[in-house]
Amino acid sequence: MKNPAFAVALSAVLSTSFIATAQADKLDDIIGSGKLRCAVTLDFPPMGFRDEGNNPAGFDVDYCRDLAKILGVEAEVVETPFPDRIPALVSGRADVIVASTSDTLERAKTVGLTVPYFAFQMVVLTRDNTGINNFADIKGKALGNTSGTYEAIALEKDVKSWGTGTFRAYQSQNDTLLAVAQGHIDATVVTNTVAAATLKSGKYKNLKIAGNAPYVIDYVSLGAKRNEYGLLRYLDLFVNQQVRTGRYNELFTKWVGTEISPTDLTVPKVYY
Repeated sequence: MKNPAFAVALSAVLSTSFIATAQADKLDDIIGSGKLRCAVTLDFPPMGFRDEGNNPAGFDVDYCRDLAKILGVEAEVVETPFPDRIPALVSGRADVIVASTSDTLERAKTVGLTVPYFAFQMVVLTRDNTGINNFADIKGKALGNTSGTYEAIALEKDVKSWGTGTFRAYQSQNDTLLAVAQGHIDATVVTNTVAAATLKSGKYKNLKIAGNAPYVIDYVSLGAKRNEYGLLRYLDLFVNQQVRTGRYNELFTKWVGTEISPTDLTVPKVYY
């Protein structure tokens, strides 16, 4: 460059711009604010629910608090129904999603997703008087599920492919469970953790588990805005640390119990 003075000035401007861009990082913003706002679904026990004192509790709530503790900030649980998880993040009402969010490629078009931090096996949940004893028995029945969930998408697709039976979407997990218990639908497909927690609660004494659903394991991720690369990389490392320090198993035992073993978070022949 022929003008050294201009070169120095341009370099200074570019450096300043680079520094400003580097500083505009969500991870730094969270630490600076002293608060981590987690979008958590609180009608999905044992992952998220309200305890007898009406306080947020569950695996996802503790996971959020663990992350906040590591960051040295206060955890704030933003109660978020399943369909509102991504809108809460995109609108800025939450910093991260800690709400058992399936890592679908469709969702990844909108938000950034981490490596899996939990995994679910699907089971059929029905009443004890429906005659349903396995997944094959639900064909042609009145079925339903919670709008926007992995299992709802899979179940509705099956109903359409069968050309028989009906499917109804519900706004919350509680609505879905109540619909089965009261006979509005004959069965639903839920995670093994939800089924175990539901039966353990004793709230719905006429429900039973009728075998596994033949769906792939539902791997779920933490979520952040898609362009927040620094935060997403940090969240990936956090998930890794939770597993290798034994905290993942500790939380699983605390909230799910010992009757069900934690599903391996790694995928065979895949790099993570």
